[in-house]
Amino acid sequence: MFEKTLLYMKNRYLIIVMLFVFASCTKEETPAPQMPTNTDTVEKVIQINTSYGTMYMWLYKETPLHRANFLGLADTNFFDNTTFHRIISNFMIQGGDPNSKDMDPNNDGTGGPGYTIPAEIDTAKFRHKRGEVAAARLGNAQNPLKASSGSQFYICHSTSGTKGLDNEYTVFGKILSGIQVVDSIIKQPKNATTNRPLSDIKMDVNVVEKTRQQLRAEFNFEAN
Repeated sequence: MFEKTLLYMKNRYLIIVMLFVFASCTKEETPAPQMPTNTDTVEKVIQINTSYGTMYMWLYKETPLHRANFLGLADTNFFDNTTFHRIISNFMIQGGDPNSKDMDPNNDGTGGPGYTIPAEIDTAKFRHKRGEVAAARLGNAQNPLKASSGSQFYICHSTSGTKGLDNEYTVFGKILSGIQVVDSIIKQPKNATTNRPLSDIKMDVNVVEKTRQQLRAEFNFEAN
């Protein structure tokens, strides 16, 4: 009788253990619910604020040296309170010179961060058209390799007026939104000799992040 009771208890214990193992395996094999994730790529865009409105600028990834340099300067507030110191209708507006922050208008256009950027000219991909952004530089006599200014840049106002600059200056970006700001700036009173606006046109430059979906929705632009 004792042996039967012992056998019964062993069998009962074995059944309980098997049920526990089965339940554990079933729990482990059930995958946990997956939370949806946002896989949309985030891109960096340049925001240029002026008293005439805001422009958004895309930096071409195909000109990596100029892109990295501009992002770095913008991130450190280098451009803030610099001015568009040269404006020419049907041609371009130029800015980004730290000298334009001081009270001496005669040194505007001669400054920079203390270095140049190797040319990244590729006319097969980028040409001077309305809204394109390019780097200023010293002339060929002083600068035969066409290295760009470390900070001075210009925004093309007219395709017909700037196409002669192709293969001479690095085009490294484009205005996604706000080209009408250029139209307004270029109409301002200026010195007839230097083309410097009579009143400072200051800029505040920031790096903002946009998803590719936002770029499509806000600017009708497909990032590469």
